[in-house]
Amino acid sequence: MSLRQRQEIQKVLRRGLSESQCRQMNAIRTYNVEAALPTLDDARRSVIAEIKRAKREGVKVLKVIHGYGSSGKGGTLCVGLRKSFGLRKKEGVIKDFIVGESFTIFNPTVLALLEAVPELRGDPDLGATNEGVTILWLK
Repeated sequence: MSLRQRQEIQKVLRRGLSESQCRQMNAIRTYNVEAALPTLDDARRSVIAEIKRAKREGVKVLKVIHGYGSSGKGGTLCVGLRKSFGLRKKEGVIKDFIVGESFTIFNPTVLALLEAVPELRGDPDLGATNEGVTILWLK
């Protein structure tokens, strides 16, 4: 565990959260890539950097918020990042990824992920068919 992680846990414990809640914070991270309104290339670079950072810090699941777009058929970030996630999976950078609309307990990959990271059961997007997010299962 890194010094930064220990400091974060200590800070959270002072706020009154349990140790298991602290571990949950380390297991799952949300990254809002659309907030800065980046180009697709900037978003790809940003997400790759966040994946590397999350893996270094022991994060198991990275939920990427990319938005769906206003056209009704998926925006540039949504489509482009999901293609990029497919490549990251083939390269072995991530274990797998789950698009938000398939993030349900009826998906075998989700069931395996929930078994590996049970803290994810409380995620508000589980079963919500949110097309604006993608769940990355990190190695």
